[in-house]
Amino acid sequence: MTDFGFSTSHASGAARLGAFRTPHGVVQTPAFMPVGTHASVRGLAMHEIRDAGAQMVLANAYHLYLRPGDEMVRALGGVHAFARWDGPMLTDSGGYQVFSLSRYRTVTEDGVEFRSKLDGSRHRYTPEKVMQIERNIGADVIMQLDELIEGGSSFDASRSAMERSLRWLERCRVEFERLSREGRAPVASMSVPDGAPPLATHDVERDRLAPPQALFPIVQGGTYAELRRASIEGILSAGDWVGVAVGGLSVGEAKEAMYDTFDVCSPLLPADKPRYLMGVGFPDDLLEAVSRGMDLFDCVAPTRMGRHGTVFTRDGKMQIQKSSNRTDRRPLTDACPCPACTQYDRAYLRHLMVTEEPLGPRLLALHNLTFLMELMRETRVALRDGVFAGWSGEWLARYRRKEKD
Repeated sequence: MTDFGFSTSHASGAARLGAFRTPHGVVQTPAFMPVGTHASVRGLAMHEIRDAGAQMVLANAYHLYLRPGDEMVRALGGVHAFARWDGPMLTDSGGYQVFSLSRYRTVTEDGVEFRSKLDGSRHRYTPEKVMQIERNIGADVIMQLDELIEGGSSFDASRSAMERSLRWLERCRVEFERLSREGRAPVASMSVPDGAPPLATHDVERDRLAPPQALFPIVQGGTYAELRRASIEGILSAGDWVGVAVGGLSVGEAKEAMYDTFDVCSPLLPADKPRYLMGVGFPDDLLEAVSRGMDLFDCVAPTRMGRHGTVFTRDGKMQIQKSSNRTDRRPLTDACPCPACTQYDRAYLRHLMVTEEPLGPRLLALHNLTFLMELMRETRVALRDGVFAGWSGEWLARYRRKEKD
Protein backbone atom coordinates (compact mmCIF):
# COMPACT_ATOMS: atom_id res chain seq x y z
CA MET A 1 0.00 0.00 0.00
CA THR A 2 1.29 3.47 -0.87
CA ASP A 3 1.62 6.07 1.87
CA PHE A 4 -0.97 8.39 0.32
CA GLY A 5 -4.29 7.78 -1.38
CA PHE A 6 -7.72 9.30 -1.94
CA SER A 7 -11.08 7.69 -2.60
CA THR A 8 -14.68 8.87 -2.73
CA SER A 9 -17.75 6.91 -1.66
CA HIS A 10 -20.73 9.25 -2.15
CA ALA A 11 -21.47 12.32 -4.25
CA SER A 12 -24.14 14.98 -4.65
CA GLY A 13 -23.54 17.02 -7.77
CA ALA A 14 -19.93 18.14 -7.50
CA ALA A 15 -19.81 17.59 -3.72
CA ARG A 16 -18.16 14.37 -2.62
CA LEU A 17 -17.59 12.31 0.50
CA GLY A 18 -14.03 11.07 0.56
CA ALA A 19 -11.12 9.67 2.52
CA PHE A 20 -7.56 11.01 2.25
CA ARG A 21 -4.98 8.49 3.46
CA THR A 22 -1.69 9.79 4.89
CA PRO A 23 1.19 8.18 6.83
CA HIS A 24 -0.35 9.51 10.06
CA GLY A 25 -3.93 8.42 9.44
CA VAL A 26 -6.99 8.91 7.28
CA VAL A 27 -8.78 12.25 6.95
CA GLN A 28 -12.50 11.94 6.25
CA THR A 29 -13.43 14.68 3.79
CA PRO A 30 -14.79 17.31 3.49
CA ALA A 31 -12.64 18.51 6.39
CA PHE A 32 -11.54 21.80 7.92
CA MET A 33 -7.96 22.00 9.19
CA PRO A 34 -7.09 24.31 12.11
CA VAL A 35 -4.10 26.57 11.55
CA GLY A 36 -1.32 26.15 14.10
CA THR A 37 1.05 28.79 12.75
CA HIS A 38 3.85 28.07 15.22
CA ALA A 39 2.92 24.36 15.49
CA SER A 40 0.26 25.49 17.96
CA VAL A 41 -3.25 26.87 17.52
CA ARG A 42 -2.98 30.02 19.58
CA GLY A 43 -4.20 29.55 23.14
CA LEU A 44 -5.38 25.97 22.63
CA ALA A 45 -3.79 22.64 23.51
CA MET A 46 -3.53 19.88 20.94
CA HIS A 47 -5.82 17.61 22.96
CA GLU A 48 -8.47 20.35 22.81
CA ILE A 49 -8.06 20.54 19.04
CA ARG A 50 -8.46 16.77 18.81
CA ASP A 51 -11.51 16.79 21.10
CA ALA A 52 -13.07 19.51 18.93
CA GLY A 53 -13.00 17.08 16.01
CA ALA A 54 -9.87 18.11 14.12
CA GLN A 55 -8.35 15.39 11.97
CA MET A 56 -5.46 17.28 10.36
CA VAL A 57 -3.69 20.50 11.39
CA LEU A 58 -1.41 23.04 9.74
CA ALA A 59 1.88 24.60 10.70
CA ASN A 60 3.71 27.38 8.90
CA ALA A 61 7.17 26.67 7.48
CA TYR A 62 8.17 30.35 7.43
CA HIS A 63 7.53 30.87 11.14
CA LEU A 64 9.13 27.57 12.17
CA TYR A 65 12.14 28.36 9.97
CA LEU A 66 12.66 31.66 11.79
CA ARG A 67 11.96 30.25 15.25
CA PRO A 68 12.99 27.75 16.57
CA GLY A 69 14.52 26.82 13.19
CA ASP A 70 13.59 23.98 10.85
CA GLU A 71 16.73 22.02 11.75
CA MET A 72 15.88 22.34 15.43
CA VAL A 73 12.38 20.96 14.77
CA ARG A 74 13.97 18.08 12.89
CA ALA A 75 16.49 17.42 15.67
CA LEU A 76 13.64 17.31 18.16
CA GLY A 77 12.00 14.51 16.20
CA GLY A 78 10.00 16.40 13.57
CA VAL A 79 6.90 18.52 13.83
CA HIS A 80 4.59 15.70 14.96
CA ALA A 81 6.76 14.90 17.97
CA PHE A 82 7.55 18.58 18.57
CA ALA A 83 3.86 19.57 18.71
CA ARG A 84 2.65 16.30 20.27
CA TRP A 85 0.19 15.74 17.43
CA ASP A 86 0.01 12.18 16.12
CA GLY A 87 -2.42 12.84 13.27
CA PRO A 88 -1.85 14.15 9.74
CA MET A 89 -0.15 17.53 9.36
CA LEU A 90 0.44 20.00 6.54
CA THR A 91 2.93 22.84 6.28
CA ASP A 92 2.29 25.91 4.20
CA SER A 93 5.47 27.18 2.56
CA GLY A 94 5.12 30.57 4.22
CA GLY A 95 4.92 32.30 0.87
CA TYR A 96 1.95 34.36 2.02
CA GLN A 97 3.87 35.65 5.03
CA VAL A 98 6.97 36.43 2.98
CA PHE A 99 5.03 38.29 0.31
CA SER A 100 3.12 40.26 2.93
CA LEU A 101 6.44 41.81 4.01
CA SER A 102 6.18 44.32 1.19
CA ARG A 103 8.64 46.76 2.79
CA TYR A 104 11.12 44.07 3.73
CA ARG A 105 11.36 41.77 0.70
CA THR A 106 12.61 41.71 -2.89
CA VAL A 107 11.21 39.28 -5.45
CA THR A 108 13.30 37.95 -8.34
CA GLU A 109 13.05 34.92 -10.58
CA ASP A 110 15.40 33.12 -8.22
CA GLY A 111 13.18 33.61 -5.18
CA VAL A 112 12.50 36.11 -2.42
CA GLU A 113 14.97 37.95 -0.23
CA PHE A 114 13.52 39.33 2.99
CA ARG A 115 14.37 40.64 6.42
CA SER A 116 13.05 38.88 9.49
CA LYS A 117 10.55 40.90 11.50
CA LEU A 118 12.02 39.26 14.59
CA ASP A 119 15.56 40.59 14.43
CA GLY A 120 16.07 42.22 11.02
CA SER A 121 18.29 39.39 9.77
CA ARG A 122 18.36 38.77 6.02
CA HIS A 123 17.10 35.54 4.47
CA ARG A 124 16.77 34.08 1.00
CA TYR A 125 13.70 32.00 0.18
CA THR A 126 13.96 29.95 -3.01
CA PRO A 127 11.87 26.98 -4.18
CA GLU A 128 14.78 24.70 -3.32
CA LYS A 129 15.26 26.23 0.13
CA VAL A 130 11.57 25.90 0.90
CA MET A 131 11.63 22.19 0.04
CA GLN A 132 14.62 21.70 2.34
CA ILE A 133 12.86 23.57 5.15
CA GLU A 134 9.61 21.64 4.77
CA ARG A 135 11.46 18.32 4.54
CA ASN A 136 13.22 19.15 7.81
CA ILE A 137 9.96 20.05 9.53
CA GLY A 138 8.49 16.75 8.40
CA ALA A 139 4.74 17.27 7.88
CA ASP A 140 2.81 14.76 5.78
CA VAL A 141 1.80 17.31 3.12
CA ILE A 142 4.03 20.19 2.07
CA MET A 143 3.25 23.10 -0.23
CA GLN A 144 5.19 24.62 -3.08
CA LEU A 145 6.55 28.16 -2.96
CA ASP A 146 4.30 30.30 -5.14
CA GLU A 147 4.11 34.01 -5.90
CA LEU A 148 1.19 35.72 -4.24
CA ILE A 149 -0.25 39.06 -5.25
CA GLU A 150 -3.01 41.25 -3.87
CA GLY A 151 -6.64 40.51 -4.59
CA GLY A 152 -8.00 42.59 -7.46
CA SER A 153 -4.65 42.68 -9.27
CA SER A 154 -4.65 43.26 -13.02
CA PHE A 155 -4.76 40.46 -15.58
CA ASP A 156 -1.13 41.03 -16.53
CA ALA A 157 0.09 41.01 -12.93
CA SER A 158 -1.96 37.88 -12.20
CA ARG A 159 -0.61 36.14 -15.28
CA SER A 160 2.99 37.00 -14.40
CA ALA A 161 2.59 35.62 -10.86
CA MET A 162 0.81 32.50 -12.10
CA GLU A 163 3.50 31.74 -14.67
CA ARG A 164 6.29 32.30 -12.15
CA SER A 165 4.49 30.01 -9.71
CA LEU A 166 4.54 27.28 -12.38
CA ARG A 167 8.27 27.76 -12.92
CA TRP A 168 8.85 27.63 -9.18
CA LEU A 169 6.71 24.49 -8.97
CA GLU A 170 9.06 22.72 -11.37
CA ARG A 171 12.03 23.70 -9.22
CA CYS A 172 10.19 22.53 -6.10
CA ARG A 173 9.43 19.21 -7.78
CA VAL A 174 13.04 18.61 -8.80
CA GLU A 175 14.37 19.41 -5.32
CA PHE A 176 11.61 17.41 -3.61
CA GLU A 177 12.45 14.36 -5.72
CA ARG A 178 16.18 14.80 -5.06
CA LEU A 179 15.61 14.95 -1.31
CA SER A 180 13.30 11.93 -1.49
CA ARG A 181 15.95 10.01 -3.43
CA GLU A 182 19.16 11.12 -1.73
CA GLY A 183 17.93 11.99 1.73
CA ARG A 184 18.41 15.09 3.84
CA ALA A 185 21.77 16.58 4.74
CA PRO A 186 22.89 15.92 8.33
CA VAL A 187 21.55 18.33 10.92
CA ALA A 188 24.14 20.93 11.86
CA SER A 189 25.73 20.53 15.28
CA MET A 190 23.66 22.36 17.88
CA SER A 191 24.73 23.33 21.35
CA VAL A 192 22.53 22.40 24.29
CA PRO A 193 22.55 23.79 27.84
CA ASP A 194 24.71 22.06 30.42
CA GLY A 195 22.92 19.04 31.80
CA ALA A 196 20.37 18.86 28.96
CA PRO A 197 20.07 15.59 27.01
CA PRO A 198 21.60 15.51 23.52
CA LEU A 199 19.33 16.29 20.58
CA ALA A 200 20.45 13.53 18.20
CA THR A 201 18.90 10.59 20.02
CA HIS A 202 17.10 9.11 17.01
CA ASP A 203 18.29 6.74 14.32
CA VAL A 204 20.69 8.53 11.96
CA GLU A 205 19.64 6.65 8.82
CA ARG A 206 15.96 7.14 9.57
CA ASP A 207 16.61 10.84 10.11
CA ARG A 208 18.45 11.11 6.79
CA LEU A 209 15.64 9.52 4.80
CA ALA A 210 12.86 11.60 6.41
CA PRO A 211 9.23 10.50 6.67
CA PRO A 212 7.11 10.05 3.53
CA GLN A 213 5.72 13.35 2.29
CA ALA A 214 3.48 14.60 -0.51
CA LEU A 215 4.10 17.86 -2.38
CA PHE A 216 0.96 19.77 -3.39
CA PRO A 217 1.04 22.34 -6.22
CA ILE A 218 -1.06 25.51 -5.95
CA VAL A 219 -3.44 26.78 -8.63
CA GLN A 220 -3.15 30.56 -9.06
CA GLY A 221 -4.57 33.16 -11.44
CA GLY A 222 -6.75 35.49 -9.39
CA THR A 223 -10.38 35.59 -10.48
CA TYR A 224 -9.47 35.30 -14.16
CA ALA A 225 -10.91 32.06 -15.54
CA GLU A 226 -8.41 31.97 -18.41
CA LEU A 227 -5.47 32.13 -15.99
CA ARG A 228 -6.93 29.53 -13.64
CA ARG A 229 -7.33 27.14 -16.57
CA ALA A 230 -3.77 27.80 -17.71
CA SER A 231 -2.47 27.24 -14.18
CA ILE A 232 -4.24 23.89 -13.87
CA GLU A 233 -3.04 22.81 -17.30
CA GLY A 234 0.54 23.64 -16.34
CA ILE A 235 0.27 21.86 -13.00
CA LEU A 236 -1.19 18.66 -14.45
CA SER A 237 1.41 18.53 -17.20
CA ALA A 238 4.22 18.93 -14.64
CA GLY A 239 3.59 15.77 -12.65
CA ASP A 240 1.26 13.23 -11.06
CA TRP A 241 0.44 14.91 -7.77
CA VAL A 242 -1.04 13.37 -4.64
CA GLY A 243 -3.37 16.36 -4.37
CA VAL A 244 -3.82 19.89 -5.71
CA ALA A 245 -4.41 23.14 -3.84
CA VAL A 246 -6.32 26.20 -5.01
CA GLY A 247 -4.84 29.42 -3.64
CA GLY A 248 -5.11 33.17 -4.03
CA LEU A 249 -8.76 33.47 -2.95
CA SER A 250 -10.59 35.07 -0.02
CA VAL A 251 -8.22 38.03 -0.35
CA GLY A 252 -10.81 40.76 -0.81
CA GLU A 253 -12.65 39.68 -3.95
CA ALA A 254 -16.47 39.51 -3.96
CA LYS A 255 -17.87 36.21 -2.74
CA GLU A 256 -19.59 35.53 -6.05
CA ALA A 257 -16.28 35.98 -7.87
CA MET A 258 -14.72 33.48 -5.48
CA TYR A 259 -17.55 31.00 -6.02
CA ASP A 260 -17.24 31.44 -9.79
CA THR A 261 -13.56 30.55 -9.49
CA PHE A 262 -14.50 27.34 -7.67
CA ASP A 263 -16.77 26.54 -10.61
CA VAL A 264 -13.92 27.08 -13.05
CA CYS A 265 -11.35 25.02 -11.16
CA SER A 266 -13.19 21.97 -9.85
CA PRO A 267 -14.18 20.34 -13.16
CA LEU A 268 -10.58 20.61 -14.40
CA LEU A 269 -8.97 19.01 -11.35
CA PRO A 270 -8.46 15.23 -11.17
CA ALA A 271 -11.45 13.44 -9.66
CA ASP A 272 -9.21 10.94 -7.86
CA LYS A 273 -7.15 13.56 -5.97
CA PRO A 274 -8.04 15.66 -2.91
CA ARG A 275 -8.66 19.35 -3.60
CA TYR A 276 -7.39 21.74 -0.96
CA LEU A 277 -8.89 25.24 -0.89
CA MET A 278 -6.44 27.48 0.93
CA GLY A 279 -7.40 30.25 3.34
CA VAL A 280 -11.20 29.86 3.25
CA GLY A 281 -12.98 29.23 6.54
CA PHE A 282 -16.31 31.00 6.96
CA PRO A 283 -19.22 28.57 7.37
CA ASP A 284 -21.20 29.64 4.31
CA ASP A 285 -18.08 29.70 2.14
CA LEU A 286 -17.21 26.17 3.24
CA LEU A 287 -20.60 24.81 2.18
CA GLU A 288 -20.47 26.71 -1.11
CA ALA A 289 -17.01 25.26 -1.76
CA VAL A 290 -18.05 21.72 -0.83
CA SER A 291 -20.99 21.96 -3.22
CA ARG A 292 -18.49 22.87 -5.95
CA GLY A 293 -16.20 19.91 -5.31
CA MET A 294 -13.61 21.09 -2.77
CA ASP A 295 -12.43 18.71 -0.03
CA LEU A 296 -9.95 20.31 2.40
CA PHE A 297 -9.95 23.78 3.94
CA ASP A 298 -7.98 25.95 6.35
CA CYS A 299 -8.19 29.48 7.69
CA VAL A 300 -6.89 31.47 10.66
CA ALA A 301 -10.01 33.66 10.81
CA PRO A 302 -12.29 31.41 12.92
CA THR A 303 -9.97 31.24 15.93
CA ARG A 304 -8.74 34.82 15.49
CA MET A 305 -12.31 36.12 15.36
CA GLY A 306 -13.22 34.08 18.41
CA ARG A 307 -10.37 35.58 20.42
CA HIS A 308 -11.82 39.01 19.64
CA GLY A 309 -15.42 38.11 20.48
CA THR A 310 -17.01 37.21 17.13
CA VAL A 311 -18.60 33.78 17.18
CA PHE A 312 -20.31 31.55 14.65
CA THR A 313 -23.88 30.47 15.34
CA ARG A 314 -26.43 28.67 13.21
CA ASP A 315 -28.09 32.06 12.77
CA GLY A 316 -24.98 33.81 11.51
CA LYS A 317 -22.08 35.61 13.17
CA MET A 318 -22.59 37.24 16.56
CA GLN A 319 -20.53 39.77 18.53
CA ILE A 320 -20.61 38.55 22.12
CA GLN A 321 -19.70 41.94 23.64
CA LYS A 322 -22.99 43.50 22.51
CA SER A 323 -25.11 44.80 25.39
CA SER A 324 -28.02 42.58 24.28
CA ASN A 325 -26.05 39.60 25.60
CA ARG A 326 -25.59 41.07 29.09
CA THR A 327 -28.52 39.12 30.59
CA ASP A 328 -28.91 36.39 27.96
CA ARG A 329 -28.91 32.95 29.59
CA ARG A 330 -28.91 31.02 26.30
CA PRO A 331 -25.91 29.15 24.90
CA LEU A 332 -24.08 30.68 21.95
CA THR A 333 -25.88 28.36 19.53
CA ASP A 334 -27.83 25.12 19.58
CA ALA A 335 -26.37 21.63 19.14
CA CYS A 336 -22.74 22.66 19.70
CA PRO A 337 -20.72 20.33 21.97
CA CYS A 338 -17.96 22.82 22.83
CA PRO A 339 -17.34 23.84 26.48
CA ALA A 340 -18.55 27.41 25.85
CA CYS A 341 -21.97 26.13 24.74
CA THR A 342 -22.38 23.18 27.12
CA GLN A 343 -21.09 24.83 30.31
CA TYR A 344 -21.72 28.59 30.00
CA ASP A 345 -24.25 31.10 28.71
CA ARG A 346 -23.95 34.25 26.62
CA ALA A 347 -24.09 36.55 29.63
CA TYR A 348 -21.11 34.91 31.31
CA LEU A 349 -19.09 34.69 28.10
CA ARG A 350 -19.75 38.39 27.48
CA HIS A 351 -18.59 39.10 31.04
CA LEU A 352 -15.32 37.27 30.40
CA MET A 353 -14.67 39.29 27.26
CA VAL A 354 -15.53 42.75 28.60
CA THR A 355 -13.43 42.14 31.73
CA GLU A 356 -10.59 40.82 29.56
CA GLU A 357 -10.36 37.50 31.36
CA PRO A 358 -8.02 35.18 29.38
CA LEU A 359 -10.56 32.35 29.60
CA GLY A 360 -12.97 34.23 27.32
CA PRO A 361 -10.85 34.30 24.15
CA ARG A 362 -9.86 30.65 24.67
CA LEU A 363 -13.46 29.48 24.99
CA LEU A 364 -14.67 31.47 21.99
CA ALA A 365 -11.78 30.38 19.76
CA LEU A 366 -12.49 26.78 20.71
CA HIS A 367 -16.19 27.34 20.02
CA ASN A 368 -15.60 28.61 16.49
CA LEU A 369 -13.27 25.71 15.79
CA THR A 370 -15.75 23.17 17.16
CA PHE A 371 -18.56 24.82 15.19
CA LEU A 372 -16.69 24.29 11.91
CA MET A 373 -15.77 20.72 12.83
CA GLU A 374 -19.42 19.96 13.55
CA LEU A 375 -20.43 21.63 10.29
CA MET A 376 -18.04 19.40 8.35
CA ARG A 377 -19.23 16.32 10.26
CA GLU A 378 -22.85 17.14 9.44
CA THR A 379 -21.82 17.73 5.83
CA ARG A 380 -20.27 14.28 5.63
CA VAL A 381 -23.39 12.71 7.15
CA ALA A 382 -25.63 14.55 4.66
CA LEU A 383 -23.48 13.34 1.76
CA ARG A 384 -23.55 9.79 3.09
CA ASP A 385 -27.32 9.88 3.50
CA GLY A 386 -27.93 11.44 0.09
CA VAL A 387 -29.58 14.62 1.42
CA PHE A 388 -26.75 17.13 1.01
CA ALA A 389 -28.45 19.46 -1.51
CA GLY A 390 -31.58 20.00 0.58
CA TRP A 391 -29.79 20.05 3.91
CA SER A 392 -27.14 22.56 2.82
CA GLY A 393 -29.77 24.82 1.26
CA GLU A 394 -31.71 24.95 4.53
CA TRP A 395 -28.55 25.41 6.57
CA LEU A 396 -27.37 28.34 4.44
CA ALA A 397 -30.82 29.96 4.43
CA ARG A 398 -30.89 30.02 8.23
CA TYR A 399 -27.29 31.16 8.55
CA ARG A 400 -27.79 34.02 6.09
CA ARG A 401 -31.28 35.07 7.18
CA LYS A 402 -30.06 37.71 9.61
CA GLU A 403 -27.87 39.31 6.93
CA LYS A 404 -30.88 39.63 4.62
CA ASP A 405 -33.23 41.06 7.28
